[in-house]
Amino acid sequence: MLAARSIAIAVLGGFAVAGTAQAQQAAYPSKQIRLILPFAPGGPSDIVGRVLSQKLSEQMGQQVITDNRAGAGGNLGLELAAKALPDGYTLVIASPTLAISPSLYKKLNYDPQKDFAPISTVANIPNIMLVHNSVPAKTVKEFIELARRSPGALNYGSSGAGSTTHLSSEILSNLAKLKMVHVPYKGQGLALTGLMSGQVDMMIMSVPAAQGMVQANKVRALAVLSDNRVASLPNVPTTAEAGIRDFVVNVWFGVLAPANTSRDIVNRLNGELVKAVAAADVRERFTSAAIEPASSTPEQFAAYIRSETARYAKVIKEAGITVE
Repeated sequence: MLAARSIAIAVLGGFAVAGTAQAQQAAYPSKQIRLILPFAPGGPSDIVGRVLSQKLSEQMGQQVITDNRAGAGGNLGLELAAKALPDGYTLVIASPTLAISPSLYKKLNYDPQKDFAPISTVANIPNIMLVHNSVPAKTVKEFIELARRSPGALNYGSSGAGSTTHLSSEILSNLAKLKMVHVPYKGQGLALTGLMSGQVDMMIMSVPAAQGMVQANKVRALAVLSDNRVASLPNVPTTAEAGIRDFVVNVWFGVLAPANTSRDIVNRLNGELVKAVAAADVRERFTSAAIEPASSTPEQFAAYIRSETARYAKVIKEAGITVE
């Protein structure tokens, strides 16, 4: 009898806990949400994060505040999010840093695969392959032929070792079996200046940062590393159109929550993000900055992170890239 009473109390207690959890989830969000932006203000992740935070605040009836936490190449903000309570009130904008860092750094203070619950992709920024105007190649194939004729004679710039601007060029080198010299700069702007001045022959960088110089004929665009042409540079072919398969490299952005965030909250946030990036005003603000809106299911985003991690691990290992 006593045992039966204990079981009944335990069952009722379980129902009470479950009921409380369901009530909390039904009330979500009941306070402001923090969206961590792992880079300094003014960059693409900042633009994406601020546009989304404003739209989510309108949709969800609670303020979504942005919190810039730059440092350690974007890893500081990711670490803060990984260690936050899994209650849906701390989110983070993720980028290729999440996929690159495990192979680039000997030690991270978070586990990119285990410490997060992917929610949705939200945006892509296409990259573009540029050459100095003195380089005789007018197409990607001509550039490859030129590089093959003189191994080590051509160089390429980047915004720093291990950056997407660096790894994109290494992916091209692997695909086309090229030998080029890497010239790292302290930032994308300095690297672009190096390209325009002829210090480097080639560079791969984001379309928003490059399009003004392309339109002014300060550099020559060979291809966009995207599935589709970009509206701001309609005459520049894609890499597939240029005859190079498997050479699509985007700067992608997505939203993560800490691991163990309830599935109900993840699903709610996924629905809100999909709705936000589909909104006409968000799409307009993104496209005006040469940012492509995107969305996915949590499962699709998780699979994409895994595939990008494996892709970058391969190129980092083959190129022997290390950073301090």
